[in-house]
Amino acid sequence: MATIFTRIINGEIPGTFVHRDDRCVAFLSINPLAHGHTLVVPIEEYDHWIDMPAHLSAHLFEVSRRIGVAQQAAFKPERIAVIIAGYEVPHTHIHVIPSEHMGQLNFANAAASIDRDALESAAHSIRVALQAQG
Repeated sequence: MATIFTRIINGEIPGTFVHRDDRCVAFLSINPLAHGHTLVVPIEEYDHWIDMPAHLSAHLFEVSRRIGVAQQAAFKPERIAVIIAGYEVPHTHIHVIPSEHMGQLNFANAAASIDRDALESAAHSIRVALQAQG
């Protein structure tokens, strides 16, 4: 059975994408810890990130780095945090989170929902910053 992320990747469920290539996608979280919280997800399903081939892992981290650079430019947070937890969805994903302090990185404090306009606004800011990177 396909994961919810595979269903988003395949367009069965809406997603607010900021990146897509032949190996991974990046889309905004619908339960964000911060404005612009983005998930970088391999297209192929891997339950545990250590099961991915090294080349795919390296690619996901490079995409995460580029997303983080874009978030830094767009939102000017104190830090860009990266979390790989893997408990909430059995499909590897990297959380890339603009962050002002450690306390912000507690999933118990994730937004229960987010306004579609806020998602689109954050995604637009990230896309513009990604385009500026080249």
